[in-house]
Amino acid sequence: MRHRNRRLATIALAGLVLIAAVGLGLTAMRGAIVYFYSPSEVMAEHPGTQERLRVGGLVLEGSVADHDEGGVTFTITDGRAEVDVRYGGILPDLFREGQGVIVQGRFDEAGPLVAETVLAKHDETYMPPEVAEALRESGVWQGETPDSE
Repeated sequence: MRHRNRRLATIALAGLVLIAAVGLGLTAMRGAIVYFYSPSEVMAEHPGTQERLRVGGLVLEGSVADHDEGGVTFTITDGRAEVDVRYGGILPDLFREGQGVIVQGRFDEAGPLVAETVLAKHDETYMPPEVAEALRESGVWQGETPDSE
């Protein structure tokens, strides 16, 4: 009986260590998780100013302009909604109007998304599925349909 109790205690201790390790891992990852949104999702349920997020879509034609405080402003659209973006860094070489981009940052109290990172895509082949679906539904998508792949 003594051997059985020792084995049960070892299994219980191993279970507690495993639960503690998973809990610590999830707590550590909480700050690193960045959710992806399309402009329509952002407009439907605004994530607030505290949450870091990624927004992807196409750069709206005619929306790129220099910002008063340096950097640029532009608008991202999925054909149904638009998100204004302010970025203070150097834009990627592939960045241009009508091109697919993903920006990462936080919303400012004044309204625009203040981007920390701007990623430009060379074509919509690599567009996240959520954005591609939103662009297809709005009639803006010019890439191949999933059925033709």
